[in-house]
Amino acid sequence: QVQLIESGGGLVQAGGSLRLSCVASGNTFGIATMGWYRQAPEKERELVAEVGRFGNTIYTDSVKGRFTIFRGGDAVNLEMNALKPEDTAVYFCHADSRVEVMGLYEWWGPGTQVIVSS
Repeated sequence: QVQLIESGGGLVQAGGSLRLSCVASGNTFGIATMGWYRQAPEKERELVAEVGRFGNTIYTDSVKGRFTIFRGGDAVNLEMNALKPEDTAVYFCHADSRVEVMGLYEWWGPGTQVIVSS
């Protein structure tokens, strides 16, 4: 099993910056990709960014050039710059498994709120 502990959410003014952190524990050898999703009220959960085991990254178009995802050890961080009100959402840390090691699994953090004011 894997547990994900998130931190760094909060309230920030538009144009400001925030860093989200997520630390994984448990069977971390089994993790392949780690990343962040977000869900705004009454909207679908969407992928924000993710980074694979070998450093490959994916960003949703709306955050490219503003957000940077990086990982080290058992942690993944999301540096968010030039924040906009539309970035307001609950952000969820996510990890999925190395299928060749332990089969297909995924894990979620409990979510951390990010509010960007005008």
